[in-house]
Amino acid sequence: MRDLTALPKAHLHVHLESSIRPSTLAEFGFASHATEFDGFRSFADHNSLVRQCLTRPEHFTRIAAEFCEDQRAQGVHHGEVTFTAAAHGERLGDPEMPLEAVLDGLTPEFSVILDHSRRRGVERFAKTLDLARRHDRVVAIGMAGEERHSMAPFAELLDAARDSGIKLVHHAGEDAGPDSILEALDLGHAARIGHGIRCLESPGLVARLRDEQAPLEVCPSSNVGLGLVPSWPEHPLPRLVDAGLLVTVNTDVPASVGTDLVTEFARIREVFGYDDEALAALARAGVDASFASDASKAELHAAIAAWLTLDP
Repeated sequence: MRDLTALPKAHLHVHLESSIRPSTLAEFGFASHATEFDGFRSFADHNSLVRQCLTRPEHFTRIAAEFCEDQRAQGVHHGEVTFTAAAHGERLGDPEMPLEAVLDGLTPEFSVILDHSRRRGVERFAKTLDLARRHDRVVAIGMAGEERHSMAPFAELLDAARDSGIKLVHHAGEDAGPDSILEALDLGHAARIGHGIRCLESPGLVARLRDEQAPLEVCPSSNVGLGLVPSWPEHPLPRLVDAGLLVTVNTDVPASVGTDLVTEFARIREVFGYDDEALAALARAGVDASFASDASKAELHAAIAAWLTLDP
């Protein structure tokens, strides 16, 4: 078995505020980061407390810089980190500062996806879209939060984002069923689906996702840690792969559930018996689904192929 740290990876679904080192959070005044959750709502409440600790530009720059350092240590060569910039801007009374401070801390191989909770207002999402239009290192925007809330109120802005060339990536099919994925694809113009694991409840949707090769950002430890899947052995990742879907491996909220990207690949190896060829295929899927340049994708594919030539 080859060293999974050395496997070149793209990381597409990871929230910056849920990736902060516990030691850094402690310095910011937070007592404990990782915990157990009894559902998405309890996690969201915990995450809100984490965000309240971020108050100054140097906080945002530091967590971004440390995120990049930690990701490189995990073999991540390309990353797209999700950040809730407009919410921080409202909270702190400075719409520009949080995103600009994060961008100051990110190294060139990392870019930003701006997210917006479905529970929040259209006006804030308009601010998110405006930020995306003005910062070229923002590669996409999208809807997050509890999926039982429809994206319909945001339809006009979602159309405007698509029409202006901004990519859209939405959480769907995690705590809600196939209809949430269909809404993300049709009303939300999704280029990728965050999670999407409940697509298996609809054979017709599975066929569509397979035919369109719409990428799924699958985050097993997060699904288990938030109580959305009972256990790792029961996680649907192998069934998604066997259905011919474009499955990428991600962490979502790594510090909150005690994981990292190497650990995700290692557990896939251990729990599902995936060999190095199968793990490399998952890594290639992450590259293909990313918003990296064609040149960067070619380099990453070559690096993954080189990893497979290493002695196990």
